[in-house]
Amino acid sequence: MRARRTLVFGGARSGKSAYAEKLASESGKDVVYIATAQAGDGEMALRIAHHRDQRPSCWTTVEEPLALAATVEQWAAPQRLILVDCLTLWLSNLMFDGATDYPEVGAIVLPPRFHEQRAALLAALDSAAGAAGDIVLVSNEVGMGIVPYGAVSRAFTDEAGRLNQAVAAVCDRAVFVAAGLPLVLKETPC
Repeated sequence: MRARRTLVFGGARSGKSAYAEKLASESGKDVVYIATAQAGDGEMALRIAHHRDQRPSCWTTVEEPLALAATVEQWAAPQRLILVDCLTLWLSNLMFDGATDYPEVGAIVLPPRFHEQRAALLAALDSAAGAAGDIVLVSNEVGMGIVPYGAVSRAFTDEAGRLNQAVAAVCDRAVFVAAGLPLVLKETPC
């Protein structure tokens, strides 16, 4: 049977993670939860702890802020579902890896590692179309509001939109979540 790749995206506190976790729980498969968040401050550490406490204890949690493609490839297996939460935190980690300092005005040049890791993830998702196991990816939709002030914020918004488009293109299913309600935008039969 063909593996299923699903993108679940929506705004902040839209219910996207809860929906993705529901998909994982209902799959009947072993779940590997790949967390991309880093505790840069106390508030984020509390968020991470809260998410950790809410996950079923039988799930395997892997924390990987940068090398997402390699981690997906390492853990992919036929009777396993990988849940990645979240792509936009991963994008932010890559953009600011190595304490990259961006100008607030002018062209933004993203580090080479960003482009390498993004390409590797898309290749890993594309190759996972075989029998490697299901993958559910969570991402934020950040481009539906006001255009951000400042070059780095605009660059992040642009790259998040491009990443969501590229991931949706290789996924079998894309689900937009708003107010806890899922709206299936793409559904490719298995």
